[in-house]
Amino acid sequence: MLKKISVHQLALGMHIKEFCGSWMEHPFWRNGFVLTDPDDIARILASSIKEVWIDSGKGLDVPAGQAAVSEAESDAQVEAELQSAAIGRREIAPVSTEVEIQRAAQICLQSKQAVISMFQEARMGKAVDTGSAQILVQEISDSVARNPGALISLARLKTADDYTYMHSVAVCAMMVALANQLGLGEEETRLAGLAGLMHDLGKAMMPMEVLNKPGKLTDAEFSIIKSHPEEGHRLLSAGQDVPAMVLDVCLHHHEKTDGSGYPKGLKAEQISLYAKMGAVCDVYDAITSNRPYKAGWDPAESLRKMAEWCKGHFDFKIFQAFVKSLGIYPTGSLVKLTSGRLGVVMEQTGKSLTTPRVKVFFSTKSNMRILPEVIDLSLSGSTEKIVSREDPAKWRFADLNELWSGQLGTH
Repeated sequence: MLKKISVHQLALGMHIKEFCGSWMEHPFWRNGFVLTDPDDIARILASSIKEVWIDSGKGLDVPAGQAAVSEAESDAQVEAELQSAAIGRREIAPVSTEVEIQRAAQICLQSKQAVISMFQEARMGKAVDTGSAQILVQEISDSVARNPGALISLARLKTADDYTYMHSVAVCAMMVALANQLGLGEEETRLAGLAGLMHDLGKAMMPMEVLNKPGKLTDAEFSIIKSHPEEGHRLLSAGQDVPAMVLDVCLHHHEKTDGSGYPKGLKAEQISLYAKMGAVCDVYDAITSNRPYKAGWDPAESLRKMAEWCKGHFDFKIFQAFVKSLGIYPTGSLVKLTSGRLGVVMEQTGKSLTTPRVKVFFSTKSNMRILPEVIDLSLSGSTEKIVSREDPAKWRFADLNELWSGQLGTH
């Protein structure tokens, strides 16, 4: 019997079917578990969640004489109510980077914890719950809808230690943005995001000393790492109702159009659209992120490098769409303007790939910091243009990421 109860009625031994509220409001990445830890009840009570659905057929019922808030006859009835509530809560109206960045930071933090839990469960041999993961994908998708650059750029600011987990979050967000750019339908876009979130699950089975090695991998170690797509495919295949697209991207995101990729050495026409999308998103996040063995490259420089590799590695049309989804100068890029001032890209404007909003903060003519000012290069009265991409390593601005994100530190 499915019953909706107040969180104050929760007791150890109850099976939580669903939380009544946004995934962002409660401290668990998944539903469908039995309460066995008093701390879990305390965490629910401390959250903003007021009601939950329990399944008395899989756990304890409310005590005799205690009334439930309501009862449902089927899973479908519960799902319909939650779906209706979720649709009412969704916010997808466009907002600026400055507005979205705070919410994106919270989504990044909770998403990282969810992926850590997912990897831990995979290591313990538990089947992957893609159903619960889709709730997370929806939150990420909605953030991308409100502002395409905020969460994607924020996810890039990961520490080397967080790379494996935040990489999954970043690729999920970029897959959604790329699917939108390619004009894919809502269902395909949602699945592309889920595929991005799950694409590296096989790394849960890689030895940590190899995964986080600070130097160059030996041939034997690289051989181990190259097994992660097949390991991930195996883990996902053990789950229930895992979409074919998710399995495909997990297995084939390291294939290259010239056939030199792995694990199958597939060539251009043999690789699916979604695996080709996964390959582009995976590489971009890998080269822009700090890793145990190297510092991440500047976003604009990374796109330039990827354009050089495009022949033989990526599908050109998909790479073009990817650049359009991020901008030629993605959020966080350091650029020089015609006035000689340096600025960091705040967000794309939609008018042109070369006219983003830029926060200027340094004069190369006087070689000193100036009062930060945000300039919209797309406005008709703007006399400024970007004349070059600048290498952050050359200038060594310690607060470059803080300037565009307003965030201290990294995830």
